[in-house]
Formats: sequence, C-alpha cells, structure tokens
Amino acid sequence: MRTFSKAGIAGAGLIGGSIGIDLKKKRIARRVVAVGRHKGSLSIAKRKKAVDEGSRDPAVLEGCDLVILAAPVETIIKQAGLLKRHIPDDCIVMDVASTKETIVKKMSRIFPRFVGCHPLAGSEKRGIANARGGLFHKADCIITPVKATDAGALAAVKDLWVRLGAKPVIMDPSRHDRMLAYTSHLPHVMAFALIDALPAEYLARSPRSFRDMTRIAGSSPELWDDICMTNRANLGRSIGAFTGRMQAVRAAIRRGDKAALRRIMKRAHAKRSNIL
Repeated sequence: MRTFSKAGIAGAGLIGGSIGIDLKKKRIARRVVAVGRHKGSLSIAKRKKAVDEGSRDPAVLEGCDLVILAAPVETIIKQAGLLKRHIPDDCIVMDVASTKETIVKKMSRIFPRFVGCHPLAGSEKRGIANARGGLFHKADCIITPVKATDAGALAAVKDLWVRLGAKPVIMDPSRHDRMLAYTSHLPHVMAFALIDALPAEYLARSPRSFRDMTRIAGSSPELWDDICMTNRANLGRSIGAFTGRMQAVRAAIRRGDKAALRRIMKRAHAKRSNIL
C-alpha cells in the first residue's frame, strides 16, 4: 500500500473535501493541500481537517505526488494549463467528475499519469461544509482508463479507492457517459423539470412521495448545467427514451386503457425489483 508524501486537491468541495478527510484520517498521505478560489472554503477545509494547507495560488501543488481534480468538468479543462505548470510529470493526477469522455481525452494529453474516476457517492448538498469522512464506504467508483493510461498510476488509483472504502469498477469512458445519462443525469433533469412544472400554490401541500422524487432538484444548478452540457448527446437520447415512455402512459390514460397502463407499470415494477 502506497503512502503519498503530498496530496493536492483542486476544488475542495463535497467530494474533494471528503477525500481529503480520509487521506488524512487513514494516513494515506503525509500532507494534504488544496487550491481553490474562495478563502472561506479553504478555511473550512482546514477546520474540518480535510487539508493541512489551503491556498488560492496553484503553486501550493508543487511537489505533489498525487493531485485530485475535484471541480466541474469545464472548470477543470479551463484550469488544466495553469495547474500543469505546478504539477510534476511523475505525479499521479485523477479527477472525480460526473462525465468522463471529454475530460479523459483532454487530461490524458496534459498529464502523463492521468486516471479518470467517478465515485458514485455524494448528495444533493454541495460544498466543503458537507464533506465528511467515510463518504465512499461501499460506493462504486468507476475508473475509466484508456490506451494512454499509465499502468502504474492505474494500479495506485485502484488501491487508493479501495483504501477510501470504495469498490473500483473499470469501464470505458464512453460507456460510462452512456450509462450515467440514464441512471444519474436523466433523473436529475427530470427532478428539475418536475418541480418546475408544479404550480407554486401546491408546494406547501406536496406529499412525501413528491418531496422524495424531487430531492435531487436541490442540487447545484451550476454543477448540473455543466454535467448536462458535457454529456448532451447521451442525455438527449435518454430524455428521448423517457419521453417516449411518458407518451405511452399518457396515451393509455387518455384512452382509458387500464390494461395497457397496467402492463407498463408491471414491466417497470419488475425491472425496479432487479436493482440491488
């Protein structure tokens, strides 16, 4: 098991901060630093013992042997050139973004030891204030290597996620994006659209089922518009598939066709029962 001498986090929010807490608590890294835009967030990260030092200057990443890119995809892409100046070529660099194809392609060209990752953990709450140790316990973490991925870096990243409590799953970046378009990105878009469609006067009397279904609409719009735009082709297809099913439901209800409606519901019920 490798112990990193200095780990850096670019974007110490919910995911980055939670990684930092466990890197320190489990002694996976001797020192943890973070670079971010806001002094307040960096101060909270230090108070929560997610980092030893936080700075708005990317020079804080100099000498790191592990760097976690924990900002939204478009932010990572914009900042990569600047960060590259301070990150050694032999440093292992990984990201934790929710879409993979674009970022893996671009970051693999910039960082020689880059490994794409997406831990399937977190919540609709965002920011370092919500970071906590143990966030990744028993969660799947999808790792998306490509031909250019350094074998040693890949092995180290797989071991790192195991030590963080996650279960590594190897997957092609494009397959990851197709799958997540249905299992994560579509549900979030649906939740935003559903609560947007609700007449405001009904909010106060909405039942628990509505609150449960729209919980993820409490997620950050700034994060989710980034995810939608960086996976828009796959998301467009998943929205199309869902719209087709909704049209079938609507048609059955309009016709008063209870048998057709029940067939749709029974098929969905059986499929839902297969979720582990």
